[in-house]
Amino acid sequence: MQKTRILRNRLLAAAVIASFFLCLPSPARAASKEIVELQTQVQQLLDSVQRIQTTLDSRLGVIQHLAEQTADDANRMTAVVTALQQKMAVQSDTLNGKLDTASGQAQSLNDSVDELKSRIAKLDKTIQDLQTQLQNIQNPGASAPGTPAPAPVPAAVPAPGPPIVTPAAAPAAGGPTTAITPGAEAQPANQAPPLAETFQAGLRDYNAAKYEVASGEFQDVIHYYPQDDLAGTSQFYLGEIAYKQLKLTESVKSYNAVLENFPGNSKAPAAQLRKGLALIQMNRKEAGIHELRLLIQRHPQTPEAAQARTKLSGMGVKPSAAH
Repeated sequence: MQKTRILRNRLLAAAVIASFFLCLPSPARAASKEIVELQTQVQQLLDSVQRIQTTLDSRLGVIQHLAEQTADDANRMTAVVTALQQKMAVQSDTLNGKLDTASGQAQSLNDSVDELKSRIAKLDKTIQDLQTQLQNIQNPGASAPGTPAPAPVPAAVPAPGPPIVTPAAAPAAGGPTTAITPGAEAQPANQAPPLAETFQAGLRDYNAAKYEVASGEFQDVIHYYPQDDLAGTSQFYLGEIAYKQLKLTESVKSYNAVLENFPGNSKAPAAQLRKGLALIQMNRKEAGIHELRLLIQRHPQTPEAAQARTKLSGMGVKPSAAH
């Protein structure tokens, strides 16, 4: 393009000089064949300059048109990319919401299974006790000499009424009997509350956002049944309550208690996921990433591991550490 402009300028300069010489007055005698030839060449030169100018204008127009098309294409591509990014962001949010819902449903299912296991265990123990009592009733000779046979177990609790005299309370020598009114026995002050009922009550209060009440019930489960698997689940929900209340340090402590004291608990993957997210919110990014990677390594097929992968990908971090 630069060479073309230089050539055009030179041709224009030559044409101007030639025109200047042609305009000079010359006597009729000086006209010669050389002058005529020079005039012809100058005219040809002017025609060539005109043709070059026309060609350049045409090409410049084509180039300008192409540049405008390229700019329009670039703008359309930018709009398409922006719309695609927005669509991907919406889909990612929707997927995260579905994963959270699925995780919550899985947690509720695990809680129901844990409660069912606890009830089955209690039912087995009750059946064994009833079988033992039945054997004692059917085989009174197996008891020690002089020991009265145990009273049969009533099928149902009688309605409140007159005092009931139990055989066990009657004296062997025919002395006065002792009347025992149903429900008259006082409950011990430090008696442990029922495990399954207490945990279920805490779960209901947690789902109803009654966090203070739920915390007390979960703490009762942990205090009275520290070795039971429901104690680990209760510890997890204490962490969830603290997490929802933005008490991140307290929530991390509760999640740590689940991971350290109940590593086989069904809430262990969720506890590790929540711990990693809480650490990231506390600006402890490296520690949070480590926890999420550890979750993926320990429980790769769980919904919590899928959420951890999504979170790490959104942060631009690889799900697994480079070796």
